Amino acid sequence: MTRNRPECPGHPEHSERRVSRARRARPGLRAACAILAGTLWAAALPAQTLPPPENVVQLAAAASTEVTLDRLQLVLSTRREGPEAAPVQQQLQQALAAALAEARRAARPGEVDVRTGNFSLSPRYDGRGGTSGWVGSTELIVEGSDSAVIAALAGRIRTMSVAQAGWTLSRAARERAEDEITAEAIGRFRAKADRSARLFGFTGWLLREVAVGADGPPPGMPRPAIAMGARAASAEMDAPLPVEAGRATVTVSVQGSVQLTR
Repeated sequence: MTRNRPECPGHPEHSERRVSRARRARPGLRAACAILAGTLWAAALPAQTLPPPENVVQLAAAASTEVTLDRLQLVLSTRREGPEAAPVQQQLQQALAAALAEARRAARPGEVDVRTGNFSLSPRYDGRGGTSGWVGSTELIVEGSDSAVIAALAGRIRTMSVAQAGWTLSRAARERAEDEITAEAIGRFRAKADRSARLFGFTGWLLREVAVGADGPPPGMPRPAIAMGARAASAEMDAPLPVEAGRATVTVSVQGSVQLTR
């Protein structure tokens, strides 16, 4: 019969256990101590006191750059109608499944992304308020950075046609553009503050408040490039969709107030 031995403070085995536990707990303890020390240090700092608001000037500055839209988005769709709802729905499902299978073969995350769009089925009414049939439509959306592959894919999908095409600016491209011109926008704000102080006969200025913002085409909002109906000829269906990327403007603005000082 084995009994649990009580821990002895002086026993080597128990000392090693305590050391091991202390080592395992050390990273978390260090982080907690660092956070606590940072908090206490921040609390000990004296609060910055601005002078009473006088001789305050409101200023605004901006910097812009043009960037090439780098993501192509295609919306493919098809429409079916008939006297009964079930056959119309089945035809739409078959058309979407065939298009989706073709698109998935070309899909690559970020470069060629595939997703389904709207799927609708509704009755068609006659002049007497009765139902004369059913009409439905479905969409497949293909988008990404590899515009050549997406344009070629549009020509290979036979069960749907391109209803809309457009270009968007990726989040990464927009952030790169903003990073490039943020310093320029802030520099222009500071230059305006220097000039205002000089023109008003002051020697310097203090920043009272400031806000930095960016403006540009939001990610995921395509700019229309073309709108196409169904292409009838087989040769035209096989041909890649002709596309050309446009450009967009990204702007960083700086707004705030400065207090002129002597």
